[in-house]
Amino acid sequence: MTTEQSPLLGSDIGPPAQCNGIEDASAVLSRDDVYKRFSKTQKRGIVALVSWAGLVPLFVSGSFIPAIPQVAREFNCTGSVANIAISLSIFAVALGTFFWASYSGFYGRRPIYLLSLPILAIGSVGVTFAGTITALLAWRFVQAFGAGSGLSVGAGVIGDIYRLEERGYAMGIFWTVRSAHAHTAAHAISNVVHAGMSARACTCAARGRLATHYGSWRTMQFALFVAATVSWLLMAFFMPETSQPSARGLDKLLESEGLESEPAVCVPGMHIRAVNRLHLTCTIIIYDCLGNTIGAPLAGHISDRIVQRWKVNRGGVWVPEDRLRGTTIAALVFVPMSVLLSGAITQYVHGTLGIVLNLVCLFVNGLGVDLVLSPCAAYFVDIMHARSAETMAADNGLRSAFIALATAAILPLINHIGVFATNAIAAGLAWIGFVLLWVTIDYGDRMRAWIDVGFATSSDN
Repeated sequence: MTTEQSPLLGSDIGPPAQCNGIEDASAVLSRDDVYKRFSKTQKRGIVALVSWAGLVPLFVSGSFIPAIPQVAREFNCTGSVANIAISLSIFAVALGTFFWASYSGFYGRRPIYLLSLPILAIGSVGVTFAGTITALLAWRFVQAFGAGSGLSVGAGVIGDIYRLEERGYAMGIFWTVRSAHAHTAAHAISNVVHAGMSARACTCAARGRLATHYGSWRTMQFALFVAATVSWLLMAFFMPETSQPSARGLDKLLESEGLESEPAVCVPGMHIRAVNRLHLTCTIIIYDCLGNTIGAPLAGHISDRIVQRWKVNRGGVWVPEDRLRGTTIAALVFVPMSVLLSGAITQYVHGTLGIVLNLVCLFVNGLGVDLVLSPCAAYFVDIMHARSAETMAADNGLRSAFIALATAAILPLINHIGVFATNAIAAGLAWIGFVLLWVTIDYGDRMRAWIDVGFATSSDN
């Protein structure tokens, strides 16, 4: 008979080490041994490697945005045509994310890095020497497709080597780098909004894009080739295979089911897409990044503590949605209010005061976004531990699709309704995201019971 009991919790109810409760002592020992394969130093090194591999792809989209005016002039096309390269690359990253994540579950993490990074490098060379806009678009697709591995496989690696109670903090460290991907939409706005901002603000934005401002846009693309090559060498010489024993498809064929139809994965993903917000900033984007740098590890640590506390309160029973409880204040207040106030300040407050207030908004937003995103990423790994990379790919694909649409729509919105109204829409989406997140916290067990795609239990986490 179908019930609403969570498939994650079915084996976890009751006192530890009893037949009606948690797994027996030998199973616990086995899971502990899995996470003791690497020392603390080795784990930190692995996190550093995957974080670097995750950082390089972020520049594939972000570095090209300020180059649009140069590209349009060089190829004698409109800015809108050149902007297609951005949307195309976002689509290619999403496609690559699904592709690489799926095969990382079958062949392992290390082979995927060793294959995808050369594709990123080759694509970067192609973009560097592209002679026509058509060739540029084609090579951008190849470049972005190769970059897709850095946005999902890294999360799978962290799930491989860290225990449930430690995973949030490690994911926060990784997210400190990876969350810059959420700035893609913000970077897009900070450049396309040039048409609607003062000459002073445009000059400010140009100064913040040093590689493009002081050299050709091709210089940055060649730098991506170098960075991808360095990343491949690091992976080849220092990255071990982290997949857990018998977890790869080569060792054990995993049941194949679609993840995007699962509400427990889709709904928090919708919230993440909602908080990928729209900013109208220039070089002060660094304050947003500062907020991310502080927020991601802090959020991971907080989520780990919350998981541990609620598990103790329930007598040893683990409920994965507990990790999301620490996101509510940031989702309700920090993210939407900082976006809304930033829009109002940008449109109505001028001079030094406006800049200072925007700096505050950017910092609060960066902090708030990672207080939401980092625990959500760890939650995805928790509930689908054996297929964590694929789960992150589903999230990245949905979010990339949203960003692609937002990038295409932002300039018409600003031209028609203004900066403040555009940011108000973004804030409204963030509040909708908060509602979805709250629904997941309260009804996550029921949503997981609707479609069982092989959820993890405490025994295999």
